[in-house]
Amino acid sequence: MATQLLQINSLRRLLVLLAPALLAACISAQPYPVSTPLPPPVNPPQIRAPQVGQQWVYNVRNVFNQELVDIITEKVVSVGPQIRIQRSGLKTGPLPDEIQEPWGHILQDPHWNPPQKFLKPIPLWPEQLVPAWSSFYRNRYQVVGYPDNDFYWDLSINALQWEQVQVPAGVFNVLLYRNEMPFFTSNDFSRVASMRSEDVWFSPEIGRWVIRRGYGRYLWGGMSWGSALWEDYLEWELVSWK
Repeated sequence: MATQLLQINSLRRLLVLLAPALLAACISAQPYPVSTPLPPPVNPPQIRAPQVGQQWVYNVRNVFNQELVDIITEKVVSVGPQIRIQRSGLKTGPLPDEIQEPWGHILQDPHWNPPQKFLKPIPLWPEQLVPAWSSFYRNRYQVVGYPDNDFYWDLSINALQWEQVQVPAGVFNVLLYRNEMPFFTSNDFSRVASMRSEDVWFSPEIGRWVIRRGYGRYLWGGMSWGSALWEDYLEWELVSWK
């Protein structure tokens, strides 16, 4: 049993190392946000606390063709043990809420498809706003509206560097961090493997990201990662905030 567990762990580490290389050829040709590296602040900045009425508006684009998929407004509607963020799209209308518990730990995450509700809150951004900080989390999630089943979820958060970026909402100093979800179990039982990755440019000043760019890939039986299928590959860009 110990030998088998060692082999499984070794295989997982190998997949983590190989997966970015397998995907690089597909992704590297896509446009990437322009930024200016910054030295880390002497004292990590405080993250804006949530208040009812805070709002963020994002252009959401398809990275492959730059099509404007939607314009999404997210607004804090309640603050307490749980922070509820109400969401709506100009094209799609009302969207599932985001729920944090407490601030910076997400309980209901509507940004992936399908929306997820975790069995316990999981960090939404790095617990320390310093480059090279990283951590790994294991959790389980339900599909929102379907509480009878839950599925394995793993998350690796890696803080990369401080940068300055310009978006339609202005110029911001941000911490770029990367989320990797290499082994999660999909609610779609036809998938034999699933992985997701995203880069997030997080602004403590506004308490949210100014750019969020992520994709997912998955396999059906008999497929290899070289021919893996794509989930949506989307980029969120901040248009306004208050």
